[in-house]
Amino acid sequence: MSSVILPTAHIMSSAENKVENSSTEEEERGKKRKMSLSSCGVCGSEEAKYRCPSCLTHSCSLPCVKKHKEVSGCSGVRNKTAFVTLSQFDEMALLSDYRFLEDTGRFADGATRDNLVQAPRVTVKSKKLASNARKMNITLRFLPITFSKSRENSTFFLTKEKLFLWHLKLLFPQSSSEFTQRRVSDKQTLKQILTSYIHPTESDPVTRQKLKMYVQARFDHVKVFMKVEGRKANSVRYHELDIEKSLRDNLSYKTLIEYPVLHVVLKDHWKDYPLKGPAEPASACAPFAAKTDKVGQEKETATQVSPSPQRSPTTGETNISRTAQEMEPPPQKKAKRGDEEQEEQEEGEITDSSDEDDKNIPCD
Repeated sequence: MSSVILPTAHIMSSAENKVENSSTEEEERGKKRKMSLSSCGVCGSEEAKYRCPSCLTHSCSLPCVKKHKEVSGCSGVRNKTAFVTLSQFDEMALLSDYRFLEDTGRFADGATRDNLVQAPRVTVKSKKLASNARKMNITLRFLPITFSKSRENSTFFLTKEKLFLWHLKLLFPQSSSEFTQRRVSDKQTLKQILTSYIHPTESDPVTRQKLKMYVQARFDHVKVFMKVEGRKANSVRYHELDIEKSLRDNLSYKTLIEYPVLHVVLKDHWKDYPLKGPAEPASACAPFAAKTDKVGQEKETATQVSPSPQRSPTTGETNISRTAQEMEPPPQKKAKRGDEEQEEQEEGEITDSSDEDDKNIPCD
């Protein structure tokens, strides 16, 4: 009997020990859980069950999570690129970085398969617009169709009337407002365009309320600027436009990307818009014409100064006066001329291969 009873008692004692150990572990886990998680950060009455991945705010239920996002504006998305110190960098941080790199590679691969990315950059419509703009001395360039500025561009050209209907964006920085106007005729003056925005009586009442600072100012205290394209980010310059002139005259000899963006600025802030230069750039044919006139004047001067040629009585050769030789301009090397052209280029301006190609176009 004893050999049968002892194992049974041993089994019962071991089972009781397991139950006691499991209850002790559950109590310890409960204590750890209460120690690690505080009360709900939203309602403050319940024990927290969740933690926001973005701002680490504790919450107890779904309504508290939604309320937290509405009040704080938190997105609830963990910042995968947040800085982690070396002492806190563990396996989970390493795995997070690895998955982030995988997602980046997957996104880049998906972009190469996108039909919009593979679409041609220059369309028939853009070629037609650029060609007609070039006839009006306007350099018009276009972005890929994946850009929002390209998609919203509604510029149109009327062939019969030879008229541009521009997609125009007006920025009013002193009122932190911007407006977009479609199909604006290039024959309209800037003053006519601004009348519907900042005129005390003829403008729209809602717009007039937004642009109260501009409405109260006089027209001669308002200037319109346009950013010079093709410059470095640390060397931004602007064109000053004439309010009394038409949109076509103001855009002449300037470069546009998709459509004009005009900055309407009050007098106290004119100094914040540095100008590129007072003189407008000449056309591609002007340097050649100026060079021809200069050579012609030099030849005429040399002819007037130099005396009539005399023959030597002994050799029979013609002696040319040294004065005429001194009047002739010395030959310049091509490399030196190239250096001068680079010096004439304004600091901060980025050259474009398309501009060099335009210079090689023969003039009519």
